[in-house]
Amino acid sequence: MARQDASDLAHSLGRQAEAVCRHYLSSGRREGRYWLVGDVRNTPGRSMYVRLKDSPKGVAGKWTDAATGEHGDLLDVIRESCGLVDFKDVADEARTFLSMPPPEAEPRFQERQRSAPIGSPEAARRLIGMSQPITGTIVQAYLRERGIADLRGTGNLRFHPRCYYRPDEHAPTETWPAMIAAVTNLDGKIMGAHRTWLDPRSRDKAPIDTPRRAMGDLLGNAVHFGFGGEVMAAGEGIETVLSLRQVLPDMPMLAALSAAHLAAILFPDTLRRLYIVRDNDPAGDGARDSLIERASAVGIDAIVISPALGDFNEDLRSLGIEHLRQQSRMQIAPQDVARFTALAA
Repeated sequence: MARQDASDLAHSLGRQAEAVCRHYLSSGRREGRYWLVGDVRNTPGRSMYVRLKDSPKGVAGKWTDAATGEHGDLLDVIRESCGLVDFKDVADEARTFLSMPPPEAEPRFQERQRSAPIGSPEAARRLIGMSQPITGTIVQAYLRERGIADLRGTGNLRFHPRCYYRPDEHAPTETWPAMIAAVTNLDGKIMGAHRTWLDPRSRDKAPIDTPRRAMGDLLGNAVHFGFGGEVMAAGEGIETVLSLRQVLPDMPMLAALSAAHLAAILFPDTLRRLYIVRDNDPAGDGARDSLIERASAVGIDAIVISPALGDFNEDLRSLGIEHLRQQSRMQIAPQDVARFTALAA
């Protein structure tokens, strides 16, 4: 986008500065000539102030965060509060808010540089940094609807209130609330992110074509719930793994996000026993066989835990937590029944 075009958009947003703040910085409030909020990512607080009217001290829409020294305009507010990376998406969101028509296509030689490559680990880290804890949010409500109430050790799950979604490059953009999961390596470094877009009315996945998408470097990495130790469980889906954690809350577990990525997870050096949380389908069988072979080759005892139905979340929702508790007790090693106290009770 040409610099002048960006300047024009920022100026147009400035003329509606208070409306922009009420929409994108809803955690704040107006005080006199300013909108006060915690930061540009819409955190509650008072350290950031946005000028709402032109004055000798500055133009409407300019903001400063007194705590960090950051400053910018309302395009920056849209970018950070919506978790956008590509500036074209920021401009599209601004035009949607302003009810402006889309611009004519720019010549290819004028294509602007991106602040972070789309789908990159850096883009994933930015998205996670713009998200917030899940307590009291639709993410918590969504998980409870799926029978997952014990959320201890789920710090790698976050909530974004307006996560950007586009079915393809030619479709209109949308924003939905989303569960954001941090995909990390064995050292805990964020390598990617997984998004599950949610419908606030139904507390289920959003009614879109692909309500789940991952970004970043996924191979070998996973969404971890606890790290290290001699014992670990590994499965495909976040909800599947969290279902088993309802009866094994102290066992380190990971969600690899797909059967192919489950087969390729990296093993901690300390690992001696791996529980393979199997999905009851051909892809799950393939991941199981690959993991057993890889684990055996490096001296790790691999034990398969199988659901009665399609996966462990289906077991939890259809058969109940006591059934899941008893089935898990029968499938894990006796020493782990005693070690992981939720099963010992």
